[in-house]
Amino acid sequence: MIKITAIGGYQEVGKNCTSVEVDGTIILFDLGLHLENYIKYTQDDEENIVKMSSKALMKAGAIPDISQVDKKKVKAIVSTHAHLDHIGAIPYLSNKFDADILGTPFTCAVLKTILKDENISLKNPIKALNVNSVYQLTKDIKIEFINMTHSTPQTVMIALHTKYGIFVYANDFKLDSNPVLGKKANVERLKELGDTGNVVGLICDSLYAQDSRKTPSESVAKEMLRDVLLGTDSDDKLIIATTFASHLARLKSIVEIGQKMNRRMIFLGRSLSKYITAGEDIGIIKFSDKAELVKYGNSIRKKLKKIKAKDRGKYMLIVTGHQGEPKAVLSRIVDKAIDFDLRSEDHVIFSCKTIPTKTNIEQRAFLEKKLRERGVRVFKDIHVSGHAGREDLRDLLHILKPKNVFPAHGNLEMMQGLEDLALEMGYDKKNIILFKNKKIVKIK
Repeated sequence: MIKITAIGGYQEVGKNCTSVEVDGTIILFDLGLHLENYIKYTQDDEENIVKMSSKALMKAGAIPDISQVDKKKVKAIVSTHAHLDHIGAIPYLSNKFDADILGTPFTCAVLKTILKDENISLKNPIKALNVNSVYQLTKDIKIEFINMTHSTPQTVMIALHTKYGIFVYANDFKLDSNPVLGKKANVERLKELGDTGNVVGLICDSLYAQDSRKTPSESVAKEMLRDVLLGTDSDDKLIIATTFASHLARLKSIVEIGQKMNRRMIFLGRSLSKYITAGEDIGIIKFSDKAELVKYGNSIRKKLKKIKAKDRGKYMLIVTGHQGEPKAVLSRIVDKAIDFDLRSEDHVIFSCKTIPTKTNIEQRAFLEKKLRERGVRVFKDIHVSGHAGREDLRDLLHILKPKNVFPAHGNLEMMQGLEDLALEMGYDKKNIILFKNKKIVKIK
């Protein structure tokens, strides 16, 4: 029997965690932060945030509430990718389990960087598995990492092979056949699993299940960047670009186009340094020979002071702050917390979307208003998503042919979008399980 417990991510976007128990062995899939609740809870704290108790963070809704998990049964914590809403709670919670932490090399490298930066020690072994590899957890349970594409490298779907059938966990992915960085989505392996007729369940990303589209390839975003950067007059103007720090493929495109423009590129900000360092440590990127990497506030101030007014057109700054975060580099420049002047007709490029939470929407709108008051040219939404649209999800259901579908990674409305799609495709409503956090379902 397979017992599935919704821990987090079934009533909200974030805090992803699912418990799957097979004959007394529990595998935790993802262990992530709810970023908005986490920031809200910690923003006024002047001490080391890591010292906050897991109990307090659970109460605040910042990390998954694992109180109903039988901790003695947990044998593995398995992460799909390196985003904080999937790995960010590991530093707070993993020591409660006698369990290995499994992830791809990039995911493990990011996690180790976080632990080092925050001076945290874990008792759990961190084991890196290559994409498209298999890990034998017990005699009867295998964990398979199937390469997927997303907005951060080395993202995987996880196939849990048991004597009761194959259970697939598919949170955060898109089916990109022409990625800018890394391998294309391994659709061939998914077809092999589907052809067995033995996929008993699929936990699936529902974020854009209501959007009737196929998500464009990351190569499309590269062309959008090329059009803005090479197709707009920026002579003698400073260019500032910002995107998700974990989106190494997008950063790669920015660097390559910046080289063509003969711009001197500088990465500014701690989170950019964290992800770039992790990527370079495992050899999937090499930015440091093409651009400077400046991590901390004092060093950032010193670096920007060296940029003379007559040289502005020689530089491209790649900075943190794409959501308008008040403490990020872009907001600090705009607010003059960093002594560096923006000028009329300078370019600011948001190669991202605004994450649709009240806080982010308000912060970004306020930041853009201040930029425009300075006469800065603002280029928005130079971006394609890392999440599957409705038509990608339709393809996935056709390929895997799961007997049961578990919508995840979203609020009720988002998950109902996947439910509607499955019903449209002929699924019986009893085989579509709309979870709420803490709900338990057993399948044979």
